[in-house]
Amino acid sequence: MPRLAILETPISALGRQFIFIIRELGRLGIFFSRGLIHIFSYPFQMAKLIEQLYFIGMKSVVVVCLTGAFTGMVLGFQGYYTLVKFGSEGVLGTIVSLTLIRELGPVLTAIMVTGRAGSAMAAELGIMRISEQIDALETMDINSVRFLFSPRLLAAVISLPLLTALFDAIGIFGGYLTGSVLLGISPGIYFYRTEYSVQMVDINGGFIKAFVFGIVVVTICCYQGYYTHLRKEGFGAKGVGSATTSAVVISCVLILATDYVLTSFLM
Repeated sequence: MPRLAILETPISALGRQFIFIIRELGRLGIFFSRGLIHIFSYPFQMAKLIEQLYFIGMKSVVVVCLTGAFTGMVLGFQGYYTLVKFGSEGVLGTIVSLTLIRELGPVLTAIMVTGRAGSAMAAELGIMRISEQIDALETMDINSVRFLFSPRLLAAVISLPLLTALFDAIGIFGGYLTGSVLLGISPGIYFYRTEYSVQMVDINGGFIKAFVFGIVVVTICCYQGYYTHLRKEGFGAKGVGSATTSAVVISCVLILATDYVLTSFLM
């Protein structure tokens, strides 16, 4: 085989992959922009918004509370047995509250919402695509992005900060259970340290992260489901399964990557 032909195959594959990534990013940007613009278009879809608030927000309350409680309890144990070596167990409330409010609260809440609601959104839109329900909406002159994506986007950016605040509060109480009730730290010291150390800038930073994570999660999950028919894996059930898996994996990776970027700017 000529040397030029041997080099052509990997270079061509690399070029095709690069073009594919650029095309996907462009399509994702257009999809998000259309959904964002249609949030403000009249008439407002109030019924759809309430439906999605219930699905994304209300139905995630139990899993967020459980995750927050056990995360706070684990932080209480780990923090106590680390701090007691230095005689500083009195600052356990500071460690638990700042760790939850600045980092673990927004990140774990977004990951829980991705697993519970994001995967369901990707599967639902994927099934609507392969059963041609989305094509039927377009045939009836209904803007499918406005109808399917915009209410979910608005509901996510409202729900995620509220769920994160709930996660933080439950997690701090979980730290109190292990630190004060089980291990004997004075409740007064625990809550005084929590109140003294948490500043408004910490709370605002957590809310900013939750807001951005809401956009990331719902955009990636809806995009993967909406464009299921363009996947290489096929147009049927296999394509829907692949789209759902990709939605969860990509969302989780982007949550962590976005968290790093936002932390760099907020610190």
